[in-house]
Amino acid sequence: MTSSSTLLAQPERHAIGSRECATHLLPLRDTLDILSGKWKIMILLALSFSGKRRFTELQREIAGITPKMLSKELKELEANQLVKREVYATTPVTIEYSLTTWGRSLEEVIDALRTWGVAHRKRITAAVGK
Repeated sequence: MTSSSTLLAQPERHAIGSRECATHLLPLRDTLDILSGKWKIMILLALSFSGKRRFTELQREIAGITPKMLSKELKELEANQLVKREVYATTPVTIEYSLTTWGRSLEEVIDALRTWGVAHRKRITAAVGK
């Protein structure tokens, strides 16, 4: 038993729900955009564990990353204020990268992702073993 007032109310409720959903999803989408890709979290982890690192040190620590990709990802992380680039007037010029305070604020997020990943791997491995 559907009345016309119920039909009219449903799209309105749906529209409000969509706005609320979009309000919740937008920050999540921003976060995923900033951390997306194969390398950004790896770079953040390397800097988290080791503190300041030179470009070549980062490249050695992150197996498989090319210099071009490392440069691109560091620029994006710097633009998002997660990584700080310091240039020292030495010969040759020394450049070091480190996490900003804002970048360090992601450590809990990354740790939560890791914890979930460990639990998920166990779950999937157990399901495959059945």
